[in-house]
Amino acid sequence: MMSVFLRRTCGAVLAYTVISQGALADVTPQEVWDDWQSYLAQMGYTVSGDQTDTGNGITIENLTMSMDLPEEEGSFSMAMPEMTLTDNGDGSVNIGVPESFPMTVTGNVDGQDESFSVDIEYVHSGLVMTVSGDPDDVTYDYSADSLGIKLGNIEVDGETLPPEVVGGYLEMADVSGTSQMKIGENRDIDQSFTASEMTYSLAFQDPESEDAGKFDGTLGDLAFDGTSIIPSDFDISDPQAFYDAGFAFSGLFTYGSGQSSMAGSSEGEDFSMASESEGGRLSGSIDANRIAYDVEQNSAKIAVTTAELPFPIEIAMESGGFKFEFPVQESEEIQPFGLAINLTDFTMSDVLWSIFDPAAALPRDPATIALDLSGTAKVLTNFFDPEAVEALEFADEAPGELHSLTINELLVSMVGAELSGDGDLTFDNSNTEELGGLPTPAGVANLQLVGANALIDTLIGMGLIAEQDAMGARMMMGLMAVPGEEPDTLNSTIEFKEDGQILANGQRIK
Repeated sequence: MMSVFLRRTCGAVLAYTVISQGALADVTPQEVWDDWQSYLAQMGYTVSGDQTDTGNGITIENLTMSMDLPEEEGSFSMAMPEMTLTDNGDGSVNIGVPESFPMTVTGNVDGQDESFSVDIEYVHSGLVMTVSGDPDDVTYDYSADSLGIKLGNIEVDGETLPPEVVGGYLEMADVSGTSQMKIGENRDIDQSFTASEMTYSLAFQDPESEDAGKFDGTLGDLAFDGTSIIPSDFDISDPQAFYDAGFAFSGLFTYGSGQSSMAGSSEGEDFSMASESEGGRLSGSIDANRIAYDVEQNSAKIAVTTAELPFPIEIAMESGGFKFEFPVQESEEIQPFGLAINLTDFTMSDVLWSIFDPAAALPRDPATIALDLSGTAKVLTNFFDPEAVEALEFADEAPGELHSLTINELLVSMVGAELSGDGDLTFDNSNTEELGGLPTPAGVANLQLVGANALIDTLIGMGLIAEQDAMGARMMMGLMAVPGEEPDTLNSTIEFKEDGQILANGQRIK
């Protein structure tokens, strides 16, 4: 129930936010309202309201906006008692909305016959919105002391849940931003905004048990810059047509600091967690051909306390990140992709180390894990087709073909040992017999292992591995690697031949 509520609620609120910033197109009140209705109708919304001419603008009373979600999953609706569009007399229009108004999301719980309804209240303080420019190039400037949403009533199968079952809010302070829209063949939108702080909270209490929890957090110094292309003619119910018509988005979100805390109980045991960071970023882009995602966090610290341990578990890292770029369009063409992950200078508290290394035999230097891959592949599935994506779960065939892979960086450094390497491989998808159904690789991978023997000796001394097990590991390293110039260094060159042979430093191992 909770995951369904969050997914659908966040999606509906995001849809409203994008629409409200991108729908208004002209600089007179009537043209603004007419274009809003036209654009929202094209997006699949039903819009209605009672219009009154005020002499220097128009007022829309009893404004409602609703849309049925795809595949009969539910609906989204918004009701605003009044919206004003005022001509400022200088070619610009001020837009006024109430300090609060309701939005509602309805749907069905996945895999169950239960229906649900969630009320969300949109709230603001000191919001000022001004539209200026000309009909084909308009700019929206807005500022507010605060903007936010609050959870309201939640109904499941017609029964309203007590307010203590779930509640939450999200609020941004000192918000200001600009959105420029150029209208031609498409609507090209450039957006930016800043906020001094964002706070959020989510609390829940299971009515059928004592399980409960609360999650709170703060982000400081927020900023966003992004661009969108909204096609002038599309069918929102057809994702493939939507992207084929030219939809595209790219954006970068950054924050200067972050703190969060979580506390609760599960099966009668209390737990808590606190985290903090010195900022980070999240960027993403999507169009008809590719999707890309890049997230990074700086100087993060996490402390976890549970009933099973008498001390907190503390971990930290200097930086951590994950990024990828993949093609999403089914095509006979071979297309590039990329994937990378890094965990830099990871550390644990001494009390956590002492659980498995009380004598401090293992080096406790910060650990680093980094992997950077690039390559080419052929996509054999239309990822914009929901039925095709769902069919992947039961399909025997892979959704694509891997044609090449380059290991730009491989680094695993921890407990006194370090593994590094690179490589460049191609894959023959017509030959899947050599490796049990996998395409046959051809190319070279270079590896270096430093400190392995010293680590094995330490593990033997700690009693974590036996002498006979260590002997087997050393024999394997002797087969796969050759000594390097520096002490306790092993180098390995692994060659993959087109006929399926595998060589290690010139010696055939397959």
